[in-house]
Amino acid sequence: MGRTVYNHEKRGQTVVRRSPITGDVPQQPVGEPCPSRVFLLSPANTSALRGQLLLNKDSQFELAHQIRRQGAPLGEIFSFISSLYFRGKLAYANAFGNSPPGMPPMLALTTSRGLLSPETTITLNELTEMSRVPIDLGDRRYREPLVRDARALADQLPPGSKIVLLGSIATGKYVDPLLEVFGPNLLFPEKFVGRGDMSRGGLMLRCAESRLELDYVPVASAIRRGTRPPKLSPLKRERER
Repeated sequence: MGRTVYNHEKRGQTVVRRSPITGDVPQQPVGEPCPSRVFLLSPANTSALRGQLLLNKDSQFELAHQIRRQGAPLGEIFSFISSLYFRGKLAYANAFGNSPPGMPPMLALTTSRGLLSPETTITLNELTEMSRVPIDLGDRRYREPLVRDARALADQLPPGSKIVLLGSIATGKYVDPLLEVFGPNLLFPEKFVGRGDMSRGGLMLRCAESRLELDYVPVASAIRRGTRPPKLSPLKRERER
């Protein structure tokens, strides 16, 4: 029995384009609607060095000043901390999100505040709290808000909607609580297997720029660990003349 691969819910005849990034990428059949799809972005490590730079009262980074003054968007904070990886997630989810009206195309996992839109303003006190909570399934401060918000999301989405995790599935720290809620509707990009964070970030940026979406497979039946794929080719940028 073959495994299920999702890319714009392919049915019948598909258009296949050759991508320099990922090889043959099936595209959506003409005239066929896409199901609702929301991306879940794994969090940046707020307790790591770059996270602590934002919490340091002597930090001279403009983002640190902004956080101390009035707070800053979660997406900007996570992008500062994890750089290429989270920027890739934001670009990819913005390019390919297909959420129902009134719902964001993406939500970010956090250590203590469940699922939040990347546009959510995070204050210094909130960032400090998040930095003190580990991503540990045994810690109720992490698990309970995540499961609560995942259930609320599942209740709001139309039947047949897909949830795509842009993050690692090698361990259960994100996957286990999300599978409890979304089951077979929880997907992830198949080409993430074997890649490190920076490689995933670069892959997503290339896909967003070229408008070529990756294939997704159900997390429940996916191979969670695999051999490292070849390095990505340098991103070519054509200079306007």
